[in-house]
Amino acid sequence: MSQKISPLAGKPAPASILVDVPKLLAAYVDLQPDPSVPTQRVAFGTSGHRGSSFDRSFNAWHILAISQAICEYRKAKGIDGPLFIGADTHALSQPALENALEVLAANGVETMVSTGGEFTPTPA
Repeated sequence: MSQKISPLAGKPAPASILVDVPKLLAAYVDLQPDPSVPTQRVAFGTSGHRGSSFDRSFNAWHILAISQAICEYRKAKGIDGPLFIGADTHALSQPALENALEVLAANGVETMVSTGGEFTPTPA
């Protein structure tokens, strides 16, 4: 089995490939997805919901809809125990967490988060 090692391995990333985080965060809030465009719809893969706010494939609209759907599913199934939610180090994780918590609270879902705001990615 051969492996291709990136020429960037072990080196600082060049400025040309860095993401403008303030613009990414603004796009998360400002760019509304168009449901008629398949690449802008909520989609789940083997690693959950992924995408970029620049492409309108991961944004506040998605997180609000997903969170509301979870609340409706729990209600329909009679699930009333606490929901455990985490966040990782991705730039959009914090605003997504905040949006999800708003919806969960509005629906009366008891939600558990890390005590000190530690990162809690899915495997944790």
